[in-house]
Amino acid sequence: MINHGILNPQILSLLARVRHTNALVISDRGFPFWPEIETVDISVVDDLPSVLQLIAAVRANHHFTQAYMAEEFLKNNYKNTQEKFARALKGVPTTYEPHVDFKKRVPHAIGLIRTGDTVQYANTILISG
Repeated sequence: MINHGILNPQILSLLARVRHTNALVISDRGFPFWPEIETVDISVVDDLPSVLQLIAAVRANHHFTQAYMAEEFLKNNYKNTQEKFARALKGVPTTYEPHVDFKKRVPHAIGLIRTGDTVQYANTILISG
């Protein structure tokens, strides 16, 4: 029995398939469904779990070399929220691009994990190193 780290078997299975240069999407509760990629929905209620909690969990066992977020995240959230995300992604270069361009990357990901996060444009694509 696993008793440390990520316990969810669907997430573990998905993460086991994220290899060098593969993308993993961590989304907020309102992000659209993408039928062409595997989605693990772990949303429970508003903000549980959060994108930040999931980033911390997956970074504990994976090496990511790039992150992508929407420019709209910077325009629609307070500095303190932006700083929390910057701390969570510390050491991972983060590119901000228009949300429409961000969404074009999603179908190329290995999978998507949907959270209950209510932070606007909290969606993050992590590229494995």
